[in-house]
Amino acid sequence: MLTIRKSNDRGLAEHGWLKSRHTFSFAEYYDPQHMGFGPLRVINEDRISGGTGFDTHPHRDMEIISYVISGALRHKDSMGNVALIKPGEVQRMSAGTGVFHSEYNEMQGEETHFFQIWIMPNKRGVAPGYGQKSFEKELDSQKLVHVISPDGKDGSIGIHQDADMYISRLKNSESLTFNLPEQRKLWIQLVKGSVTVNGEKIETGDAIAAQDIGKADITASADSEMILFELPA
Repeated sequence: MLTIRKSNDRGLAEHGWLKSRHTFSFAEYYDPQHMGFGPLRVINEDRISGGTGFDTHPHRDMEIISYVISGALRHKDSMGNVALIKPGEVQRMSAGTGVFHSEYNEMQGEETHFFQIWIMPNKRGVAPGYGQKSFEKELDSQKLVHVISPDGKDGSIGIHQDADMYISRLKNSESLTFNLPEQRKLWIQLVKGSVTVNGEKIETGDAIAAQDIGKADITASADSEMILFELPA
């Protein structure tokens, strides 16, 4: 079964310095029909104006993943990490027993575009942890890149959940097949472009939820980029 989530059906928050699209209920956006997808709880597509950002704030018991599309994001946290997240890089922060962090776009006059993703952990009260890696080289040479996993396989970053995250960049007319094991489900978030998934067309900002399909045949009708989540059913 495939279900399409259209881009403009997502929640919208506009704060002047921040424009955010919420795939699932978040902050002031509440939609009881879209509270998450398995352990995938948040997909926020954020655009932050230059010289602004999120002040220091707390998290706990959540796997928080950031993927920068354009611009850059300065991260600081109570674990002592200070980092710049650039395009093609994935950052994972395991909030565990509690962590404080801030995120800023330090580039005056230039917008930062990124996805912030929350995945609920399968263990509560773990020690906070941090991981960051550039996948730009792999994204330029492979159709499907494994970036998040439960065990750090394939050079991915590990999280505390039986969930996998992939990123794919397809040129116009390129295709790939994603095999979905039994008792697993798939969420595809299209960052940009236009693709068909088992014959269903989605465009920039749209998403597809899938379960019990065996495989997803994906073909691009324009240069495209997408994030794929394989999750427990």
